[in-house]
Amino acid sequence: MELLKVQNHQIVTASGQPIRLRGWNVGGWLNMEDFIDGFVGAEHNLRATMARKLGKDKAQFFFDRLLDHFFSEADVRAMAELGANVIRIPFNYRHFERDDRPFEYLEAGFKRLDAALDWCAKYGIYVILDFHAVQGWHNPDWHSDNAHVHILLYQTAHYQERFARLWAEMARRYKDHPALAGYGLMNEPCTRVQYDDYDSPNYNWDGLNSVHRKAAEAIRKIDPNHLLFVEGDNFACEFDGLDVTFDDNIVVESHNYMSPTGGGEPYPGIIDGMYWNRDIVAAEFGMHSGTRCAFKYRKPIFVGEFGVWYAGYPESVQYRAAALDDQLGVFDSAGANWAVWTWKDIASMGSYNLNPDSEYVKLIQPILKAKQEAADWEGEMPAGSVAGALKNAADAIDAYLTENRLQVQIDRRWFAQYTLFGYLAQFLQVPYSNLFKDKTETQLDEMLSAFELKNCVPNAPVIETLKKHL
Repeated sequence: MELLKVQNHQIVTASGQPIRLRGWNVGGWLNMEDFIDGFVGAEHNLRATMARKLGKDKAQFFFDRLLDHFFSEADVRAMAELGANVIRIPFNYRHFERDDRPFEYLEAGFKRLDAALDWCAKYGIYVILDFHAVQGWHNPDWHSDNAHVHILLYQTAHYQERFARLWAEMARRYKDHPALAGYGLMNEPCTRVQYDDYDSPNYNWDGLNSVHRKAAEAIRKIDPNHLLFVEGDNFACEFDGLDVTFDDNIVVESHNYMSPTGGGEPYPGIIDGMYWNRDIVAAEFGMHSGTRCAFKYRKPIFVGEFGVWYAGYPESVQYRAAALDDQLGVFDSAGANWAVWTWKDIASMGSYNLNPDSEYVKLIQPILKAKQEAADWEGEMPAGSVAGALKNAADAIDAYLTENRLQVQIDRRWFAQYTLFGYLAQFLQVPYSNLFKDKTETQLDEMLSAFELKNCVPNAPVIETLKKHL
């Protein structure tokens, strides 16, 4: 496998041959996410809750076996057979470093990553290391293992130093690995937490650019050659103030989740108040801030995340696949590199899904139902019974504030995120943990084998659509 570099607005091999990277994200593995793995809340809280309820050793066994089953050589072989030439591996710093022992690195996490890169080299697949959950939190959401919404990275030197030094350790270990494509400096950064306005435009570009540069400098002291994948603010959607000029081997990474690839509405058709078809999909991609940034600075573009959301609307998967087909066709026309989200999960976005008849999925049904009915704050699922009560509570607070002439109203997105994901989701980790309390290690292992690819169910419309473009 040849080293990759940037040349003439493209990713090329060391010998100068253009290459388009196309493949999958492996979400839910080295950064566990609730909707992928079946729990509720943030990973680090779940691990603590499981240790309390099951005991430290049994909880560790649970997580080790889940990760063993979740991703193996069989998964890489299947991706290669489908035509992929890249995988993006999201990782959480907590798999590699403890908060109480900073700058000391955990071999268990690196052992898994070592194996993944070796499998990928065997099957000719490049790897992008994606720093998905950063020390001190770089965005307020669950996918950065953030249970409390706060963002501390951009204003805290300690967290920035830990962030940069872990990247240096990654570079030290993998700079000579044939499968390495490059380093995804930070997944979906978000610098603006303004509690009266969830969608505040007050981005801290100086802070974000400074942190990116610190990470790049740490990597470049050890590895001067591999690609750097750099994302914009507001969850990789805003790029107007992003600096992508500090290195010749930068790839602009944007994320492109669109209305027609989620929900239950027909496609082509009216979705979220607008008529969507292939022409509109193409226009949306062309106007995307990341696309404009890549064009302006003559950088390659990598769409590091996009995909279909069909949870709650199983009857609509054909429409979602049709929208995905058009989206991929647009990427093909633009020469964009991409990695779809995600490889496998519990019937939400995965190309493969856990079998609904597996013992694990059947056991956690009460938790999945509670998540949909009570703890889901994203609005991507059909509204559950708690939504009305939450709205009533918000209305009552706003009425009080107005009556007392305080001239402010609460932001409904923040209110829901704090209430449901910040508290209720973490609270529901207790009954999730209790489901496994009386299981033996043998029973746990058998149950968690539901995550093995051979036991999963292919999502045929999604896979067939992706195969057309791989």
